[in-house]
Amino acid sequence: MKKQILLGLFAISLFACKEGKKPAEKITLMKYPDTKKDSTTDNYFGTIIADPYRWLENDTSAETKVWVDAQNKVTQNYLAQIPYRNDIKTRLTEIWNYPKESAPFKVGDYYLFTKNDGLQNQNIWFIKKGLDGTEEIFLDPNKLSADGTAAISFLGVSNDKKYIAYSVAQAGSDWSNIYVMEMATKKKLADELKWTKFSGAAWKGNGFYYSKFDEPAKGTDLSAANKFQKIYYHKLGDDQKDDRLVFEDKTNPNLYFGASVTEDERFLTIYASAGTSGNALFYQDLNEPNSKISPLVEGYKNNHSIIDNDGDKLLLNTDLGAENRQVVLIDPKNPDPKYWQKIIPESKLAMEGVGTGGGYLWATYLKDASTNITQFDYKGKKIGDVKLPAIGTVGGFGGYKDDHEFFYSFTNFTTPGTTYRYNIAKGESELYKKSQLKFDTENYETKQVFYPSKDGTKVPMFIVHKKGLKLDGNNPVYLYAYGGFQVSLTPAFSLSRMLFLEKGGIYVQPSLRGGSEYGEAWHKAGMLEKKQNVFDDFIAAAEYLIKEKYTNSSKIAISGGSNGGLLVGACMTQRPELFRVALPAVGVLDMLRYHKFTVGWGWGVEYGISDKKEDFDYLIKYSPLHNVKPDVNYPATLITTADHDDRVVPAHSFKFAATLQEKYKGNNPILIRIETKAGHGAGKPTAKLIEESSDIWSFVFQNLGMSW
Repeated sequence: MKKQILLGLFAISLFACKEGKKPAEKITLMKYPDTKKDSTTDNYFGTIIADPYRWLENDTSAETKVWVDAQNKVTQNYLAQIPYRNDIKTRLTEIWNYPKESAPFKVGDYYLFTKNDGLQNQNIWFIKKGLDGTEEIFLDPNKLSADGTAAISFLGVSNDKKYIAYSVAQAGSDWSNIYVMEMATKKKLADELKWTKFSGAAWKGNGFYYSKFDEPAKGTDLSAANKFQKIYYHKLGDDQKDDRLVFEDKTNPNLYFGASVTEDERFLTIYASAGTSGNALFYQDLNEPNSKISPLVEGYKNNHSIIDNDGDKLLLNTDLGAENRQVVLIDPKNPDPKYWQKIIPESKLAMEGVGTGGGYLWATYLKDASTNITQFDYKGKKIGDVKLPAIGTVGGFGGYKDDHEFFYSFTNFTTPGTTYRYNIAKGESELYKKSQLKFDTENYETKQVFYPSKDGTKVPMFIVHKKGLKLDGNNPVYLYAYGGFQVSLTPAFSLSRMLFLEKGGIYVQPSLRGGSEYGEAWHKAGMLEKKQNVFDDFIAAAEYLIKEKYTNSSKIAISGGSNGGLLVGACMTQRPELFRVALPAVGVLDMLRYHKFTVGWGWGVEYGISDKKEDFDYLIKYSPLHNVKPDVNYPATLITTADHDDRVVPAHSFKFAATLQEKYKGNNPILIRIETKAGHGAGKPTAKLIEESSDIWSFVFQNLGMSW
């Protein structure tokens, strides 16, 4: 039996053009799959919570596969009826199809950079000897899989600049294998290190330190909890089984470990974290024979990172005693904080990070969510502020001590990635490579406003649209945010987004609490028991846009991924009448069980965990899965996830979709799109990006009543 759904009863004609295609007046929605329910329950401190779709957590079962196939069939059937779906895909392909090139980075006599001729699934790594040398392919990930789903990340270069370690991840998984390439000959060595995740390659001599989990049981590699990460040292040419175990903690399975080595190879430092923020540090003076790894900074409440060493001392970027971060000098033999020497004091601006290069420190600050860079010497003397091309986001300030220049990338909402060459001695930038985008971005403008949240907190928000926009309350809006894990959303260019702007849409990006746009205080105001502040900030953004006549509630689509998927799930269940479209992507949607899968335990410092009553009491109040109510008119919803997502396992999205489809009885579609051979998002091939973007924008255009 099929169900007829009438869409666009709310004045679709508002956006209809005299020519072009209008949204479908009627879409036939196939019957949702009958999703089996069972009697599974949990007792949380006397509160019984039903979990009837827990069987969907078994991502490798035949039963789950049948369900996934059935859901995708319903979704694709719906999308196929949208009149301009093919037009959207064609236009996105046109926008995407232009040559792209990254900023080069110098390694000895060589320069490494990526290029894409436009529609290649993965960027290709190139190498050339000298800036004017002949470009040669160094690594082509497109040759590692037939469908372009193998992705490469560079992890670290040997200090003699002869070798580079890189990782290969398959089908979007966080799991990767590490390999080594000789730069001069472009010869891949025999070394292969398996079952690495979230690892770098910190070179020392003829080898490097790396992070590794134990191999999971067969068939559980995409869902089982990953425990007891360890640091190993791998010597080139050795078999992985002979790698030396350097660091572990047998008493605590829930710790992340990462290693780094200073540029002069004197100090090994080890990062240890109980979650996604807050860490301890350990060190070893590799110049001292028989030295041991010793504590440098203890505890997990603050954030610390080693920048470099200055002789026998270590430069530390820390928020201990400075919520906006500061740089201090530590004597590792006497590391008590009371002896720390202040090098770069805390600023009113949030310090995002500190790079080194050319013998200087390059501190990156955020001013109302935009990049500012200041140059210091190693003693903390301010050399000056770097003049940047415009307000936006910059990456790439860093290199070796003997470098005389950098190549950095600049972007904002209307500027695709552009590369500049920075002369350190002159303190000047010059354009190196301009984007060849075939799209006129001059007709668009960006403004930043500050609006009050529920508790009166002023929240910054970027608004991007065509010049000459009429504030008549009828414009379609795409409201995107994140709000967590110290992640700062800064101005950045999106090919996909330009299609929405081109058709008269408004892109809106608020800087919610939970990020670090204003330092650790801003982060702490949106975590643990204060997480509701994040949702309030997002809801207040929509209310501001309505109040200021940008739009109305029937024209707002909300979007976010991962922690941003949680944001969308929480807001659509708390204020369903405020939004027309909801797009939770790879979201954390079951707040009671997220910590039981892969590396989810590491998010406990951000969210809290349901095993603790004080945490359960606030988690249950906003957990999207547990706040879906019957007979509520939820927004038109397109949930997106992927079968190889081993960061936020797809069970979150599966259970949320099944619950919404069960309880919602209105006319809006509740769909889930499940990508195959893809993961949390990183490394997704161009073909899949265009397919997914086409489906999402088709859904948005249809349900916001936009014409083509």
